[in-house]
Amino acid sequence: MGNIPASVKAILAERIFDGQQWHHAAAVLIQNCRILGFTTFNNIHESCEVERLPAGVFIAPGFIDIQVNGGGGVLLNATPTAEGMVAIARAHRPFGTTALLPTFITDTQEKTKQIIAAAKSAVGRDGVMGLHLEGPFINPARAGVHPTEYIRCPSDGDLEWVRLLANVGCAVITLAPECVPAGFIRTLVSLGIRVWAGHSEATAEQMHRAIDEGLSGVTHLFNAMPPLRGREPGIIGTTLADPRLTAGIIMDGLHVSPISVRAAFAAKGSDRIALVTDAMPTVGANTQQFDLMKRSIYLQGGRLVTGEGILAGAHLDMTSALRNAIQLAGISLEDALISAGHTPARSLGLDRERGTLVTGARADMIALNQDLQLVGTWIGGVRQ
Repeated sequence: MGNIPASVKAILAERIFDGQQWHHAAAVLIQNCRILGFTTFNNIHESCEVERLPAGVFIAPGFIDIQVNGGGGVLLNATPTAEGMVAIARAHRPFGTTALLPTFITDTQEKTKQIIAAAKSAVGRDGVMGLHLEGPFINPARAGVHPTEYIRCPSDGDLEWVRLLANVGCAVITLAPECVPAGFIRTLVSLGIRVWAGHSEATAEQMHRAIDEGLSGVTHLFNAMPPLRGREPGIIGTTLADPRLTAGIIMDGLHVSPISVRAAFAAKGSDRIALVTDAMPTVGANTQQFDLMKRSIYLQGGRLVTGEGILAGAHLDMTSALRNAIQLAGISLEDALISAGHTPARSLGLDRERGTLVTGARADMIALNQDLQLVGTWIGGVRQ
């Protein structure tokens, strides 16, 4: 790149993963909080600000988590405010998550409108990208811990808050395709809302109709949906077979068998699998119990469960999800990094901005050592 001007910061590492490929014995160049490019060790201006990482440490794009219910002792449904969203984002920052979608599960219409208004003022703060509404248009037969009294089919009155949702940055809504009328998904997509299927018993035919209307993803694949059957592939079979769909997977080793995770990666590739945490308030907090919609949730042996033993989100951070994908499911480091950064960013239309270190992207990066332990995080090129 020729001589590098002094206004540029250079971070040197043995290896740098830019979201798609490796750069060896290289420096990532940062200017005005953005990626300027890459260069070699001996091509850096002598007065440039330089940070050299230890041997064995590599750089990668920061993690992007598109399903986060809580963290730092905060549950979004219990604290439906901008401050609650920011607190959750800050709680996940020490685990390498540089941007996320706070996730709000099925609740009252009043609280749903409240969280949408809060999200509008939270976007852009501490990595909050927008809002993920998981419900209320889901199948009560696959409710999980969602309160069934608030689960419903959409009505004309819902279009008011749906239109508001379209104005909160990146907006995602998880619904059951079989529980919404024809054309509803198309309406959401036309407003700029990304629609994912989840908590559903949709048939393959119903899934295909939804995809034709603009459905683009599946929330926590394998969970809260029927198993794959030979004569009825349903959501799982359709997701594995259709390259138009991105699938989120909770990679805690508890929600999904590592064998199923490997099968999903083999079928779809890392560019269509997004690692998610489905995290709850226990992440980044010293707590063993919290309340979710009038139900007590307990942390037991790494699992978050109700008193009846029903899984209720995950005690999981993104660094652990990455490590689990590699160590439990046998996913390659490169594929795991793509699924933790570039793929979730791409699913939101942000793959030139986040989850990548291409020229012009945000300089949001992480550093991991040989044991896949997080040893550094940069936001806009500034070490945190």
